[in-house]
Amino acid sequence: MEPPPPPPPEDSRIPLDSAEKIILQWDSTASEEARERMIFESDRQEVDRYLQAIDEIQRSLSSTSLSGDDSQGSNKVNTTIQIAMARLEDEFRNILLGHTSPIETDSFTSTTGIDPSSSTLSFSSITTSPTELDDLVDDHFGEEDLADASGRSSYRSSCSIREIDLVPSDAIFDLRSIAERMISAGYLRECIQVYGSVRKSAVDASFRRLGIEKLSIGDIQRLEWEQLETKIRRWIRAAKVCVRVLFASEKRLCEQIFEGVGTAVDDACFMETVKGPAIQLFNFAEAISISRRSPEKLFKILDLHDALMDLIPDIDVVFESKSSESIRIQAAEILSRLAEAARGILSEFESAVLREPSKVPVPGGTIHPLTRYVMNYISLISDYKQTMNELVVSKPSTGSRYSGDPTTPDMEFAELEGKTPLALHLIWVIVILQFNLEGKSKHYKDTSLAHLFMMNNVHYIVQKVKGSTELREMIGDDYLKKLSGKLRQAATNYQRATWVRVLYCLRDEGLHVSGSFSSGVSKTALRERFKSFNAMFEEVHRTQAAWLVPDPQLREELRISISEKLIPAYRSFFGRFKSHIENGKHPENYIKYSVEDLETAVLDFFEGYQVSQHLRRRSG
Repeated sequence: MEPPPPPPPEDSRIPLDSAEKIILQWDSTASEEARERMIFESDRQEVDRYLQAIDEIQRSLSSTSLSGDDSQGSNKVNTTIQIAMARLEDEFRNILLGHTSPIETDSFTSTTGIDPSSSTLSFSSITTSPTELDDLVDDHFGEEDLADASGRSSYRSSCSIREIDLVPSDAIFDLRSIAERMISAGYLRECIQVYGSVRKSAVDASFRRLGIEKLSIGDIQRLEWEQLETKIRRWIRAAKVCVRVLFASEKRLCEQIFEGVGTAVDDACFMETVKGPAIQLFNFAEAISISRRSPEKLFKILDLHDALMDLIPDIDVVFESKSSESIRIQAAEILSRLAEAARGILSEFESAVLREPSKVPVPGGTIHPLTRYVMNYISLISDYKQTMNELVVSKPSTGSRYSGDPTTPDMEFAELEGKTPLALHLIWVIVILQFNLEGKSKHYKDTSLAHLFMMNNVHYIVQKVKGSTELREMIGDDYLKKLSGKLRQAATNYQRATWVRVLYCLRDEGLHVSGSFSSGVSKTALRERFKSFNAMFEEVHRTQAAWLVPDPQLREELRISISEKLIPAYRSFFGRFKSHIENGKHPENYIKYSVEDLETAVLDFFEGYQVSQHLRRRSG
């Protein structure tokens, strides 16, 4: 028990019997007027007289205890102090209840923007959604002071912590005056319980305003991921308010009222107030950290990890005492589990890319959805380069270099010396993506289309690497050159598979007749040569006009390359031999296209047409 306050000067002290009368006058169990009025809502003189009366009773009780007198007077004093403490408890509660408004989250609202990490990823699509702020705190508090609902500014800032005055200074003075007397009289537990119950209600109200729901770990894990994505965005912003503003301000309020009143009373009151809400807050992040892993969760888990990592120093400051050690430990363990979850998801993503089972060829040899998904995914990973470089510390486990597994590609680490583990993982993803695509290309019956498919997809990979500064930096120009070489090889393979046969029709070999009295050209062979060319070109045009090269630049480059081989060869052949056909019977059966017709027809290629356009008009 704390010692009673020192006695005031003798001439200002209240006589014991007068002190007892003042206490009994405010006994709410005995007087309706006392029940309807609150002392601390009266004038200041009335408040001071009541506090002086309590001080006098406590001094009398202390003197009686020291003298060992257990008389009837002592019992009376004990009864009086009990009445006084019951009244102070009511007054304490009433003052606190008068200042329990939740914090105004509008004070911390940021402007709406786009959050690149809020992408929703699946193996079928990639979309980016705008961030929903919903009256939540900005990701980053500026250096300026924040204001609460009544316009009071914060009086202290430490690092990222921004404390606000939850209770006016005059009310704090009264609360401290009450707390000192209750604790001195042995009513510490009652004081802490009243304080904790009222302030916890205020914290709960702020939680509701911030959108923090009372959900168990099981409840959270049963939610659909789309729902959780929204809740994670809200949680990140709300957690910053809770730790840096709400909890920090609650701690400061406890210090203002209880510091120095008793041993660690301020810390006990603080934990009574915020321990439950803090556990509720961190349970959400814990549920995410131990939930089932899947690739689409990676970026929100990284967002959570980064937010919590950023908050850890502030958590350590706000929950610095021994009694709040469990909160610090919980936050640190969640951070560790989020890091492990991120590493695990990356590993499972690699396995999913390698084993993605679809065998139905994409129409027209266009870019496979898997290619788009994977490259957008690793581009987003590169946006988290700093975090992922800290989390990923080991090389990818390729397996094949040791087991000779034919279902897994090789990756020569010696060629990639000096790369970070994260860069090696991203390169490995590209390697296994190409390996999977090569398997898918084999499901095309047309060899030319299989090569076009690989060309489209490798081109997309190259462009995604070039288009991301972070990704290109990690992949490196040497490996990018290797990818570009594969692109050129795929384009060359396509042209060989398609046009060697067509151009073979335009050769001179086999057309000339030795020793003939004619012009030396076999018209029969020439007619067959023109017919073969026409048939082959029409077939190529019919099929490849329906194929698709979605990138306009690549499509144009491929058409130019085709024209550079086809048009000069046809112009030369046509110029040298057309007269032999035109002078014979039914030349239109053999010479169907002019050079200009072919030049125009090449423009149909790779547009995804279902019918031939220019050749159809020509034949019509």
